[in-house]
Amino acid sequence: MPDNYFARYLPLLMHFVLAGALAGAIVMLSWLIGYRKPTRAKLSPYECGMTPIGDARERFSVKFYLVAMLFILFDVEAVFLYPWAVILRELKMFGFYEMLVYVGIVLVGFFYIWKKGVLDWGQASMERRDF
Repeated sequence: MPDNYFARYLPLLMHFVLAGALAGAIVMLSWLIGYRKPTRAKLSPYECGMTPIGDARERFSVKFYLVAMLFILFDVEAVFLYPWAVILRELKMFGFYEMLVYVGIVLVGFFYIWKKGVLDWGQASMERRDF
């Protein structure tokens, strides 16, 4: 074992350098060898099979990001249900009531954002409110 502390990390450094070089080489070969013939269809932005309308660099509504953050928040809250379900028998009724309180708080938050109209994506709902 070498006495130098940083010498122990030499294999890790070699791994990162080799992985970076391999990734760079693959991308470079793809760019050099790749067949490129740009057409109007290839240069148009992909819109899930629909004909593109407007500019591809159009700004998104703030509601899009708000719904995305809420999706992540409720996913994280749902993940806490799995460990509880695994040890439910050990917790007996105390754990059950504790989780009822937790689910109740999550549902209060869900109904709050539902009543605020955060989950409404229709054009009519956007016209009713000033953002």
